[in-house]
This record gives sequence, structure tokens and C-alpha cells, in this order.
Amino acid sequence: MARQTETLVGSLLELEVGPVAHGGHCVARYDGQVVFVRHAIPGETVRARVTEQTSKYLRADAVEILKPSEHRVAPPCPYAGVCGGCDFQHVDLDYQRVLKAEVVRDSLRRIGGIERDVVMEAPGGDGLGWRTRMRYAVVDGRPGMYAHRSHELVQIDRCRIAHPGSPDVLAQEWPGVSSVQAVVSSEGRTAVLTSGVAAGRLVEQVHERRYRVEAGGFWQVHPEAATILVDAVMAGLEPAAGETALDLYCGVGLFAGFLADAGCAVLAVEGDRDAVRNARRNLHDQRAVTIEQGSVDKVLAGAARQGLSSVDLVVLDPPRTGAGKDVVGRVAGLKPRRIAYVACDPAALARDLKTFGALGYGIASLRAFDLFPMTHHIECVAVLEPLPSAGPS
Repeated sequence: MARQTETLVGSLLELEVGPVAHGGHCVARYDGQVVFVRHAIPGETVRARVTEQTSKYLRADAVEILKPSEHRVAPPCPYAGVCGGCDFQHVDLDYQRVLKAEVVRDSLRRIGGIERDVVMEAPGGDGLGWRTRMRYAVVDGRPGMYAHRSHELVQIDRCRIAHPGSPDVLAQEWPGVSSVQAVVSSEGRTAVLTSGVAAGRLVEQVHERRYRVEAGGFWQVHPEAATILVDAVMAGLEPAAGETALDLYCGVGLFAGFLADAGCAVLAVEGDRDAVRNARRNLHDQRAVTIEQGSVDKVLAGAARQGLSSVDLVVLDPPRTGAGKDVVGRVAGLKPRRIAYVACDPAALARDLKTFGALGYGIASLRAFDLFPMTHHIECVAVLEPLPSAGPS
């Protein structure tokens, strides 16, 4: 192994590229050390420039393809090799989804101890022009995108994955701010937000329901994502009138609204104050929905003290870090007949599924969705049920 005192940063290495890994890179080895390589495809031979060195691994960018993969294509964006926004523009779109499915399989196996086949589902289109919420960095008034793992600004004329209805903020300067965000809603309304300036509100539509959301708040960035995830959750849970349900990390009430429409009594929990205010507005027509603001673990603990001992259904849509052992334990303790876990990080999903498994819940179904084409990001919906050995719920 190369000695840590001998820096390899800036060096060119010839590498045989191995499997894809979570985070938009592939794994190679050099002198016994792991190298995380961007802009490569499994099976390729590349010449890569080292960008970072630690005692455990190297990071490198492929700068010359010596033996290309059959799945390599010309990137549609001229900034693909320098901008940090996209990971896979050099990969055929269908094969991007093969790689992402492998990332989910590997996370489940390596972290969760779960062997399961995964097929990546995706909306139509060519993988471009989908992102409805774009945040650009601003340096000295000039907007652009940061290079990967860097604060070096890459000035661009336009972003190829940005929705065509997004406001054009790249053609002007933005003095005195550190970022500018361009937003377009499903109804075609737009907003431009800058750092330090309060945001307005937009309305998003999913099936027949309309949701008010802060322009700078959380909403799925692919135009079809919210509908796809709602349909997956509802199909997985199969809610029945009269059942009780939890919608945890509920945001502006996306899943709670459809659970209530199905006849469920819903307790929805969210920590963000603006999201809770909008959720109450969005679900004002549903008297069977109770919305609580606060951390999920504390609200569940309080509900338990007030006598909540069981529920029928749970939707769990945690942040990227996952729900964690405390929340998973409280959810399992309520003995729901089904849990729909919506995950944006396969590693966090695998950790939480392992915890659920130890508490008597197994995977009834798992669906993975490529709602972020050209990037490494993935959405999954795992439906959990009590394991036969766990006894009746």
C-alpha cells in the first residue's frame, strides 16, 4: 500500500474499474488501496487523476478511457465532466438503472443482511428536463454549479436536467447572495428564491388533490415523483375504511391526504413548522386527520403515554439519514399490519430494515424508482409485514 506520506493527489493511475457503489462512483484498487472513481463504468480500463487521498481510500476522476464499456455514451451536457450535479451522463439511460438497482441490492445485502432482487422502475422520457427545483451557487454575483466535492464554481449556460419551465436565472448576475433557486410547480407557476429572502408558496397537484407548499420547502423534484410514490404506497398498504394510520415525517400531508380519502383516521407528524402549517391548510377538509408538530420519536412517545397502543398502517418517509432505531422500535411496538417505508437513501433503508427484521417485520414487497435520472439518487418503497414467527399483530 502506498505510504500516506507519499501523496498521490494529482497523479494519473491506470485502473481496472470494478463494481458500482453508492454515491455515483465505481470501485477500483491501486496498490491494495480502494479507489472511488467517478465518470467510469464497471468493466472499463481508465486512466484516472487522483483528487483526494486518505488513510483508507483514494478518490479519482477518470480522464481517459482506455477500454470503454459498451454502455458508454457521449454525455448530453458539455459540463458533465466538471459539474458536480450529475453522476451518470456518460452511461446509457437503461444501464444507469441497472447500476442503480445493483446499488440497492448491494446495500440490502451488505448492510441489512437481506438478499433480494431489485428492478428499477422509471417514468418515461430521455432523462433530461425533469428537475423542477434547481439551486445554483453564486460566487461574486455569478451563478453556476459547484464542481464535485468542491467550492469551485462552474459557470454554465443552462442545466440539461432542469425543467424547461424553470425560470432562467443563469443569464443574470446575483450580487450579495450565495445561492439562487429556480422553481416551477406542476401548475406551471414559478418562483425565484435567493439566500436570505423569505420564500412564497406554490401549489402542487397529485391526482385530484392540491397541496400548498413553500416554494423553498421540500417537494419531490421530478414532476411525476409524488404521484408515483403515492400510488406505490397506497397499493402496498391497501388501506380500508375504518383503519387507523400514522404518516410519519408527513411534510405538507401528501400521504395523509390519500389515507384519509380511503377512510382512515390519520395521525400525521412533522417537525418543520412551515410544512405543518401548510399540511393543516391542505388537509382542512379531512376531520379524521390529526397533525402534530414535533420530532417523530417524541410525538410517538407522547401518544403512547396518552394510550396509543396500536395502529393498522404506518407510512414512514424519513430524511436521508433514515428513521433510526428509536423510531423503528416505536413503530414496530404499535404492531401495524403493514408499514410503507419511503426511502431516498438505500444505505439508510438497509439499516432500518435490519432493525425492523430483528423486531419481527419482513419485506412483503420492495419497489425502486429512478426519479433522478443522470444522478446517483434513488427512491424506494418497501412494504413491511409481521413475520410469521412474530405471531398475530
